[in-house]
Amino acid sequence: MQRISHAELILNADGSIYHLNLRPEDIANTIITVGDPGRVGRVSKYFDEVRVKKEKREFVCHTGRIGQREVSVLSTGIGPDNIDIIINELDALVNIDFGTRAPTAEHTALNIIRIGTSGALRSDLPVDSFVGSAYGIGLDNMLSFYQYQPNLPEAELEDELKAFLREKMDLPFYVCAGSNLLLESIGASMYHGITLTAAGFYGPQGRQLRLQPRFNTERMEQLGHFTFRKVPITNFEMETAAIYGLSRMLGHRALSTNVILANRPAGQFSKDPKASVEKLIKHVLEQL
Repeated sequence: MQRISHAELILNADGSIYHLNLRPEDIANTIITVGDPGRVGRVSKYFDEVRVKKEKREFVCHTGRIGQREVSVLSTGIGPDNIDIIINELDALVNIDFGTRAPTAEHTALNIIRIGTSGALRSDLPVDSFVGSAYGIGLDNMLSFYQYQPNLPEAELEDELKAFLREKMDLPFYVCAGSNLLLESIGASMYHGITLTAAGFYGPQGRQLRLQPRFNTERMEQLGHFTFRKVPITNFEMETAAIYGLSRMLGHRALSTNVILANRPAGQFSKDPKASVEKLIKHVLEQL
C-alpha cells in the first residue's frame, strides 16, 4: 500500500486538510466554486439546510442540502494558483484515506461547478448573459507542472488556434475540455463558448494602467474571432482552464459558468452586477 508522506499530504491537528481546513465528512460530491468568499453565503442562503460552515484564509465552505441533494459551496479566491490547491485538496478529501495515508481502493468522482464573472471578447455577447464553457484555454503555466495529455478534440483545438495565432501573436497556452454531461444539463440554456483563463487581471488580459502590456486589449480581442467546431472564443476569466485540466486528470467532472459583466469590444459594463450574479446563482441551483 502506497503511503503518502506527511510532507506531501499535510493535515491539521484536527485531521482536516491543510489549506481548506475540511475533513472528508464536511463536503458533498457536488461542489460549487465561487471566487469571492462573500459569495458563499449568497449561494447557501438558498439551501434548505446548512450543516457545515468552515473557513480558513480565503477558503470558505458551506455544505448543506437542496431537497434531497447534498451540495457544498466553496470560495477559491482569485487565480489558477489557488485552483491548484482547491482541486488537489478536494480530491484528497474523497480519494485518500487520511488514516492510512493511502489512496482509497474505490475512486469517487466529484461534480465541480464554477459560478463566476467574466468579460466578453465578442461584441455580440450581451452584458448580463450566461456562458457555459465547453473548453478552457489556459494562458497561465499551471498544467506545465503536471503530465497532462490532451485528448483528440483538445489537440485539434490547440493546432487550429496555433495556426490562427501564427501571424498575430506568440501566445503560449494549453487546452482543456469541460464535462459535456454538465454542460448539456446545467448549461443547456446558456451561450456555449471557449473561455480564456489568464494568470492576472491587467497585463495578462491586455489592460493598461501605467504598465504597457505585451499584448494590448485590441490584440487580445482578436481572439474573439476564433471558432472551433462552430464554438467561438467568448470570454476571459482567471480559473476555468486550471479547473478543467486538474479535474480531468483526477477523474472529476467540471463545468464553468460565468455571467458576462463586461463586454470588452463594446466598452460596456453591467449596470447591476450584483443582480446578474444572483440570477446566475439561482439558475445553477435550479438545474441541480
